[in-house]
Amino acid sequence: MSAVGVALVVAALCAAAAVRLAGGRRDDVRRRARALFGGAGEADPAVGWRGERVRKWCVGRVVEGEAGRRWSFGRWGGVGREIWCLPAGLVLGVLGGSVLPLLASVVGLLLVRRWLASRGAVRARDRRAAAVIGLCAAVAGELRAGRQPAQALLAAGAPGLGAAGSAVLAAARYGGDVVRALREAARLSGAAGLTGMAACWQVAVEGGAGLASGLERIAAGLRAQRDQRDELRAQLAGPRATALMLALLPVAGLLMGSALGADPLRVLLHTPAGWGCLAVGGLLEWCGVAWTVRIVQAAEDR
Repeated sequence: MSAVGVALVVAALCAAAAVRLAGGRRDDVRRRARALFGGAGEADPAVGWRGERVRKWCVGRVVEGEAGRRWSFGRWGGVGREIWCLPAGLVLGVLGGSVLPLLASVVGLLLVRRWLASRGAVRARDRRAAAVIGLCAAVAGELRAGRQPAQALLAAGAPGLGAAGSAVLAAARYGGDVVRALREAARLSGAAGLTGMAACWQVAVEGGAGLASGLERIAAGLRAQRDQRDELRAQLAGPRATALMLALLPVAGLLMGSALGADPLRVLLHTPAGWGCLAVGGLLEWCGVAWTVRIVQAAEDR
């Protein structure tokens, strides 16, 4: 394809990105306008409904979730930053004159999506762990102030625990089984500390032991575990950066070969020897990245 065709493809991708970003900011502008003017000057509901429906099908809508802000395209499900794998594969396919980069970008989209989902799960787990620490400390403080256990739990609330936290508060408000509700909530990823809270609650209710001191010890232990985990992650930042740099070295090699006029894309995408090198290199790259990730995960699990 000529340089004009490549320029048109890049311009189309930039225009699509601009439209997408503009569509995502439209709701924020509307909310600010309603907050300032009290809802005055709103458009016709029918026109707004039709425009919103067209925008959802053509551009997409923002969906909040544990994995962060994602774009939902109707029945196709939600997509996020991994969607940029497709334009990158399209550009490489146009430059190399082959469909292989586009197919590889689809596989890369699935892998990146899985990686982003795992990162979102880790962040959600950390948020729940922090919420459990805050809950134990807050309930202990309310108990020190002279409140009864159920009243202390209601006063502290359960932010960051979602529906499981609401179930715990409902059990405390209406005289339900708080211990059982805490153990059910402890099944969530990152909320395992609620098991200790449930044990302290049961001992305090049945035996009359001090609940505040037990919750303070649980909060201190969970803080120590969190600090240890954060320190370990800081120590593993160097190996992760090294693994990322090694994973990007083939891309740097392709750029250097193109700059020297060797045309590596033509060799890799249009010759049998290049196909073999591409397959072996991709396999070795995947093995190296998987091995590094396994080592890092094994260190984090200790």
